[in-house]
Amino acid sequence: MKRPSYATDKVLKQFIKNALEEDIQDGDHSTLSTIPKDLQQSAKLLVKENCILAGVELAEIIFKTFDKNLIVENYIKDGEVAKAGDIAFIVTGSARSILSTERLVLNCMQRMSGIATLTHDWDSRLIGSKTKLLDTRKTTPNFRVCEKWAVAIGGGTNHRYGLYDMIMLKDNHIDYNGSITNAVKMAKDYVKKSKKKLKIEVETRNLEEVQEAIDAKVDRIMLDNMDVATMKKAVKLINGSCESEASGGITRDQLKDIATTGVTFISVGALTHSAENIDLSLKAVM
Repeated sequence: MKRPSYATDKVLKQFIKNALEEDIQDGDHSTLSTIPKDLQQSAKLLVKENCILAGVELAEIIFKTFDKNLIVENYIKDGEVAKAGDIAFIVTGSARSILSTERLVLNCMQRMSGIATLTHDWDSRLIGSKTKLLDTRKTTPNFRVCEKWAVAIGGGTNHRYGLYDMIMLKDNHIDYNGSITNAVKMAKDYVKKSKKKLKIEVETRNLEEVQEAIDAKVDRIMLDNMDVATMKKAVKLINGSCESEASGGITRDQLKDIATTGVTFISVGALTHSAENIDLSLKAVM
């Protein structure tokens, strides 16, 4: 699949640089002390449990950022089903380079595959509906690019990437400002003055706030912690005047029922904060 626009070469290069510096610092002394400089070897990425594999493209970028002479032969692509016992790829080249990048590659791929697998499972519950599954900003600091990329690989849709690419007026913004009407007016004035192309979303907690947000003419209304019956009433009120988003403690078992309300999106923080890592290993090929 095509790499998301936010996963730029610049962003990934900085991420990899910081991660390698954190791990290696003044040297991978285990490797430097035991592995000859010129030794050439291969290693295979072994899948140890069924999953939707993610992080394959990133793994190759990590390897080649560290050592441009490493060669990666891929057998399973990002987003494809992988089964226990499968070999995802074989990397060949400097044994030192393979060993020094092993843990970073595995940390990324195990986490990303866990997120992609969970996302794929949840998204499958929405088949047949027009509702899309969104992630959130509930991500690991400095690892967001990988986690949101994994959601996309798993079939989910990325919400805003950060605070900079959308205006989302949540409960605290509204409470600090006094009302939805006031907060939206200020946000629209800001957008006009700054000449930025930013959509405005408002979090609502009841039907009265939904109506206020409709009157304020926002781009999307979040229905926060509402039961399905209330969501149905809210979507009917909105009547296609803007997008709608169900959010707040949503579980897998609720997805189908929520989709029947006609909401445009369902956002789920659990996709990134509660996914379990997939067991993967990088094994020497002898």
